[in-house]
Amino acid sequence: MLTGRLCWVPLLLALGVGSGSGGGGGGSPQRRLLAAKVNKHKPWIETSYHGVITENNDTVILDPPLVALDKDAPVPFAGEICAFKIHGQELPFEAVVLNKTSGEGRLRAKSPIDCELQKEYTFIIQAYDCGAGPRETAWKKSHKAVVHIQVKDVNEFAPAFKEPAYRAVVTEGKIYDSILQVEAVDEDCSPQYSQICNYEIVTTDVPFAIDRNGNIRNTEKLSYDKQHQYEILVTAYDCGQKPAAQDTLVQVDVKPVCKPGWQDWTKRIEYQPGSGSVPLFPDIHLETCDGAVSSIQITTELQTNYIGKGCDRETYSEKSLQKLCGASSGIIDLLPSPSAATNWTAGLLVDSSEMIFKFDGRQGAKIPDGVVPKNLTDQFTITMWMKHGPSPGLRAEKETILCNSDKTEMNRHHYALYVHNCRLVFLLRKDFDQADTFRPAEFHWKLDQICDKEWHYYVINVEFPVVTLYMDGATYEPYLVTNDWPIHPSHIAMQLTVGACWQGGEVTKPRFAQFFHGSLASLTIRPGKMDSQKVISCLQACKEGLDINSLESLGQGIKYHFNPSQSVLVMEGDDIGNINHALQKVSYINSRQFPTAGVRRLKVSSKVQCFGEDVCISIPDVDAYVMVLQAIEPQITLRGTDRFWRPAAQFESARGVILFPDIKIVSTIAKAEAPAPRSAVLEEMLHNLDFCDILVLGGDLDPRQECLELNHSELHQRHLDATNSTAGYSIYGVGSMSRYEQVLHHIRYRNWRPAALEARRFRIKCSELNGRYTSNEFNVEVGVLHEVRVSDKEHVSHLIVQPPFLQSVHHPESQSSIQRSSVVPSIATVVIIISVCMLVFVVAMGVYRVRIAHQHFTQEAEAAKEAEMDWDDSALTITVNPMEKHGAPGRGDEETEEEEEEVEEDVSSGSSDSDDSDEEEEEEGVGRGRRGQSGARQAQLEWDDSTLPY
Repeated sequence: MLTGRLCWVPLLLALGVGSGSGGGGGGSPQRRLLAAKVNKHKPWIETSYHGVITENNDTVILDPPLVALDKDAPVPFAGEICAFKIHGQELPFEAVVLNKTSGEGRLRAKSPIDCELQKEYTFIIQAYDCGAGPRETAWKKSHKAVVHIQVKDVNEFAPAFKEPAYRAVVTEGKIYDSILQVEAVDEDCSPQYSQICNYEIVTTDVPFAIDRNGNIRNTEKLSYDKQHQYEILVTAYDCGQKPAAQDTLVQVDVKPVCKPGWQDWTKRIEYQPGSGSVPLFPDIHLETCDGAVSSIQITTELQTNYIGKGCDRETYSEKSLQKLCGASSGIIDLLPSPSAATNWTAGLLVDSSEMIFKFDGRQGAKIPDGVVPKNLTDQFTITMWMKHGPSPGLRAEKETILCNSDKTEMNRHHYALYVHNCRLVFLLRKDFDQADTFRPAEFHWKLDQICDKEWHYYVINVEFPVVTLYMDGATYEPYLVTNDWPIHPSHIAMQLTVGACWQGGEVTKPRFAQFFHGSLASLTIRPGKMDSQKVISCLQACKEGLDINSLESLGQGIKYHFNPSQSVLVMEGDDIGNINHALQKVSYINSRQFPTAGVRRLKVSSKVQCFGEDVCISIPDVDAYVMVLQAIEPQITLRGTDRFWRPAAQFESARGVILFPDIKIVSTIAKAEAPAPRSAVLEEMLHNLDFCDILVLGGDLDPRQECLELNHSELHQRHLDATNSTAGYSIYGVGSMSRYEQVLHHIRYRNWRPAALEARRFRIKCSELNGRYTSNEFNVEVGVLHEVRVSDKEHVSHLIVQPPFLQSVHHPESQSSIQRSSVVPSIATVVIIISVCMLVFVVAMGVYRVRIAHQHFTQEAEAAKEAEMDWDDSALTITVNPMEKHGAPGRGDEETEEEEEEVEEDVSSGSSDSDDSDEEEEEEGVGRGRRGQSGARQAQLEWDDSTLPY
């Protein structure tokens, strides 16, 4: 074909086609005619095209390819394609001719194509040939073809959620098909990349799932108590598996199902000792879930059966408690704290903090003879705390608490208290006295509390033939009374035992029998007297319990009731608001200054009645506890003068020597400061004491020559008691520290033979709460100032009475020679006057040395040997014997030389006036303290004219 076209060229040139001759415009008519004959056909293209272009690319792939044909080929120009023209406004495409001869063309983008702006394009395209020649404008164009171009998307955008966070509320206990729906979008244009094909929960271990549409559901029932709120992260994927750029937060709040019950209360309530009455549930209220409640009854129970003996009680000794409660005297404690005087309880199992004795069925205790009178008469009282459980075995044996039986030969029980098959039995066999008749002998009580393993307080009041039992303050009469014959008198001794019964006769070897299983405390017996109901209630009263703050604010319509120990409170009302207010007023109180630390359980139970409904709401119990914190332990300190001396005459006097003239009892507690918790500040506090023991050190007292004394009036007016022995003095009873100080100030030591005594040492120790808190051991040493006798012929400096740490100087002169009076020459008078002046000076120095003697014992002993003069005026009396012409006993401030002519010194310790004077001065010095002692010393320097002859 190319050859054919070349053959046409000479012909066209011959015909002048394409020549430059001729005019402008379309050429001459001849030229146009020639051209028409040459370019006879229009270009041909397809009627439609479909193309695809990838966004952000310029190449369009057409189907079919862009090719134009012309039948005029191979005629040059007429058979060639010169252009493709696109019809449309602001189209981002252009068509270019790649080969004029073949008619091949290309469609391309003039600018970046964005699928998100326009997904497809449709326009018209036409092909143009080259006309008849290079300068010919009469180009022929093809028919119009439709081009449809689709923009191919690129996954350039990530999914994005419509909301930054989602929130939903669900009710606990339900399974939801859809809690909420999350939705994400993608800005890509194609369905492949613009659609969200998957959602996923990013947070692990949550009870939720999500489907392809974004619906979230719970996979298990939710619980408000377990978790109030869930926070989960969710992401999305488009169909190109591109994840979301940012996860979304989904919050699911769990709403509790409305359950009737008490709301807004705390399980743990702390109680600081000394806080008084503390509310237990200040914000509590009842949720009824719109239930039609007509009335409600609330029972609040404080469970303290595991604290001490059933609750927090005073831990003073039984004697002290009896005295506090106003019981009559004469109580005998059968289970005292083990000591040298009460050693029969030494072998028993004991909880020393509460003085609780535990009996395991293998031991008993013998009460020594003389502790309890043999004849209890027709009136006496037995008291005890007992904790007892069911007896082992089907046919249980008797469990003896207290038994008085024959010591030898026979096996008669005179009186006994025992438990048998959960029954309390009291046996009392009267002696044969008048009529040989049946008498009441056994008294039986059947009570559930006997075997409930809880602490109870028992009082058996005997007023024969009537026996009454008080348990926890309530009165119980015996359900069974059996009679028996009286016991015939005999000379067989009796044995009183606790925890078992002594079997002294009818057996090969005497032994214990009928052992007790349980715990006992405060087992006492009071012969001849009975306890009143008031005393019994006081002895078993708890020091902790429930209380109501401001009874007046309870409101109308509220009924309440306490049990005797105030451990149970019952309130009833028909208005929910008033009931809420009443329960908010319930508080816990512990009146002990040093309460027992630990947990007290609380339980609040409710009974509800509804209006005419068969089924009413049920209120769950409230289980809480009170934590009683540990009280700060007090530090009890005894202080005062721990060493002093007194003249021998004062030891012999009727008033004796006061041992603790200035003793002080101080109790302090250490409190941490707020700015510096590690540092503590001592703060003084006041509390009671229950005993002070004064022990004699260096051997017991010899009752033939020495003793400790105290006026009973000093004890009684301060409601205290005391016991005295050769080992010391014991003051007991619950009283303030000031009361004990006042009593201790009157303790006196007397010694009728002080000549051989140099010093006596004593130790005092005080206690609170039966030894729970004890003081320091305060030692006191009192020395004896011995007197010496001198002759008037010796130098006046030899009249000094040496301190107790110096060797005494003994003079052979008798007392009568010392006291005789004589007239001396005038020169001797001058010497005596000068000596008296020296005496005053040296006595003052001696007083000073005596006061510091206890601090420099060894040093002063050596110094005293070298000292020229050491004076002690504690037993020195200077007696003036005036001349016979002086008939008046003293004339005021006027003194004449004649009154000084006769002076006689009397150092006799046998003078009663001198002894009285010394004793009076010592007591005056004790009353004033240390400063008063110096005043007393100066007072002793005054002239004693009580023995002047007139």
